[in-house]
Amino acid sequence: MNTAREALDRIETSSVASLVAFLEGLGDDDRRLIAWCLPAHLSERRRGGWEAEQRVRERAHLYRVAGASCMAGAAQVASWLDRRELRQVEAEADAARLMSVLADRPLEWRRDLAVRLVRRLRPGTGPMWRRGQALGNWDLAAALVIDTGVEPPENDAFVSGWVLRTADRQQKHGGAALADDGLLDHMLPRLFQAQGVGVHADGGTLAGELVALSRTGRVPRRALLDGCMSRFLTGVDAADAGSFVMLWRELQPEAAEIPVADFVRVLPSAPSPLLQLAVEELHRAESAGMLEADLFAEAVHTLAYRPEKKNMAAAVKWIAAAPPARGGAAAAALAPVFDIDTPGLRERAVRVAVKLAPHTSEPGREAIREAGARLPADLRRRLAAAYGAVDEVPSEPVVVPALTATPLPALAPPIASVPELAAELDEPLWPQDPARFERMLAALVELSHRDRDAVVAGLQSWWRTNWRHPFDVSIYAYGISGFDEEIGSLLSRCALAIVSPADSRALTKELNGNGRRPGPEPAPQRFVQKRFREVVSLLERGETIPVLLATPTSPTGHVDAATLVTRMERLDGAEPLEYDFLQALLRLPRRIDPEVVVRAERLPSQAGRRLAARLRDGGLPDPVVTWEVGAFGRPSYYQSLKEAHARLAPPEGMPGPLAELWTLEPVSGGRGFSRNTVWWPSVMPSHREAVAAHLLEGAPGFMDVAAVAALAHNDGPVGLATASTIVAGMSHPASAQRALSADAILALAAHGELPAADLGRALGHMVRCEQVKLNLIIGVLGELTARGAHAEVWTALAQALPLLLPGPGEKARAGLGNLLAVATQAAELTRAQDDVPGLADLAARKGSSLLIHEARRLQETLSA
Repeated sequence: MNTAREALDRIETSSVASLVAFLEGLGDDDRRLIAWCLPAHLSERRRGGWEAEQRVRERAHLYRVAGASCMAGAAQVASWLDRRELRQVEAEADAARLMSVLADRPLEWRRDLAVRLVRRLRPGTGPMWRRGQALGNWDLAAALVIDTGVEPPENDAFVSGWVLRTADRQQKHGGAALADDGLLDHMLPRLFQAQGVGVHADGGTLAGELVALSRTGRVPRRALLDGCMSRFLTGVDAADAGSFVMLWRELQPEAAEIPVADFVRVLPSAPSPLLQLAVEELHRAESAGMLEADLFAEAVHTLAYRPEKKNMAAAVKWIAAAPPARGGAAAAALAPVFDIDTPGLRERAVRVAVKLAPHTSEPGREAIREAGARLPADLRRRLAAAYGAVDEVPSEPVVVPALTATPLPALAPPIASVPELAAELDEPLWPQDPARFERMLAALVELSHRDRDAVVAGLQSWWRTNWRHPFDVSIYAYGISGFDEEIGSLLSRCALAIVSPADSRALTKELNGNGRRPGPEPAPQRFVQKRFREVVSLLERGETIPVLLATPTSPTGHVDAATLVTRMERLDGAEPLEYDFLQALLRLPRRIDPEVVVRAERLPSQAGRRLAARLRDGGLPDPVVTWEVGAFGRPSYYQSLKEAHARLAPPEGMPGPLAELWTLEPVSGGRGFSRNTVWWPSVMPSHREAVAAHLLEGAPGFMDVAAVAALAHNDGPVGLATASTIVAGMSHPASAQRALSADAILALAAHGELPAADLGRALGHMVRCEQVKLNLIIGVLGELTARGAHAEVWTALAQALPLLLPGPGEKARAGLGNLLAVATQAAELTRAQDDVPGLADLAARKGSSLLIHEARRLQETLSA
């Protein structure tokens, strides 16, 4: 055991030379003992944490030498060297050391080890440099294969390692590494079979050197050409195709060496680099008279059926350039081009088909007539003149679904017990759900009023789990970003004020130490925060009230007027919390039952008289909302930044908090951003245009469109502010958010409340200002048209198009042709006959672009 202990000590302290010299003097029994101790010793050394792991990595080369020297079986040595913690060594130096240690092993033993090491190699992933780090025991395996002459087993990782190591040597030795490579003969045929392997690596010139060796006869030229072609035929992904294409090009095959039929066979599924090579080589073969008519027809058919329009265009051009007899034999390949949505290419295909009609056989003519039935009327007539009658395919009647609005989910019933409240508080408070938070806030107030001691006892587990003990004010006041701003944190503070009012008061004192300053949140969110904070203050004082007035009774956030009066009655003449009272006023519906007014007039408190007055007037009046496009409020750069903005002004006589809520002055470029906009629709559910004004003044590109979708179910005026938030949502980068904007439009349309003309004006101006992206909006408009909102889409586009169509000499904005296509579809379904200013002039322009084509289609539809 002393010998083993000394060997293990040398692994940890000595050099490789010292360890090897010591091991060479040992007998078989001592070696077996060391081999038996090594795994346990390694495991023990790794248990000391990160520093111990680092120490093991630093001594890995010594562990490897000890294992290779002392372990008896090839399988045992291969397994030891393949351990993850022993792989991070300098590969070439390690291979040299181990080859020296293993030199005395029998030849068959070393062959066995070579085969096992090759089989254990695994391909790396990612960039070439990262694959190079993952080569593992490749260098040792390769050295053993060369030394023993053993045939290495098939393993793509072994081939990949050879490519990477060859590239390394080329960089070190100026580009020459293959002539004396002992693995070249093994690797050459496998190079064209291994998946995920190309013929170049970062910084390497393997393809170039293979070509150079083919010129000297060291590598058979035919083997390289055949290897490339076999790889093309068996499938090569886009990542590796480029290297084999490069090798083919550097070989510069003569036209007689081009395998014409094979290149035609790769056309259907070839990735882009290979497809380009195949087309070029087939053109070369055709110029040399080697492309037979049937292969030509097959090639252009394949290109025409590829999904990429550039390949369809290449097929049409190739057919047009062919001699008439040859082109006529392949004319049927033009048929799939008739169905594409690129007018210019479709018209060119028709022209070529008409030209080739005298040379086209009857089967080809039939294919042309069949495909031509789906062409527009003018192209169908031109085709019929050359091919005979072309029957029009009767269009299927368009079934447009009825407009429907998905109802909001019902509110959960009130929390009735302390255990239920504790369970709710234990659930995560993110993402924010205003209805859930309102339900918990109401329960905290009502249950603590009934039996505060029971609530304190029931929330002990929550308190111990979610708050630091002993309580450290500084952690919450300074250590948690946004702690006193997030509504979830404020809700937790309400519960803390019940369970541990002293801790809560200390926290509030620290937070208010220098006077609480208004946070960066916009006014609607500050209003929500103040309402929660006043509940915290109430509970910290040890006081309670029977009920909160503003807890919603509807999923929209509304509070039923009769329920509000009942809650006021429960206060028994006491004055309510101010922000809770104002929030209740904001949540009143716009239609009030006169009997409720009579009940409210009997309320004895000052707040009761204020409520009765508001109910007599039909609730709170609306703020004044104005909308304009321009630059506001900031000098220099922002003066040139034009955007859609809304202003808010409160009506006279509003209490200070409501006046603050309904005051908004736009600021260009310096828009505020809030992650809490999901609260805002329920703050003012009867004043959605005011909510929309605040949403628009936020950062529209990062807007949570769920707030916009919620507005669709609310009440109150809708106009350009609401329309602008919807347009911003339609241009959101996330498809799920754009879908919410579509839901908002459908809900408003189903309720007969969509300001479609305002939507179009906002869309036109916001696109012109580059505040939104037209290409994203087009998809939403197309979906809305298909889902039954075609009339609303057309009304909007009739307003937007005059703002977006290019005038004389102006460049059309990207995507306008696709927008006109949606407009045509909506106009057809609506049977619209509007006059769109500028459309006739655009339709009269010469050209066959998608924009001109769609302008003509829309003009024809409106004139039908």
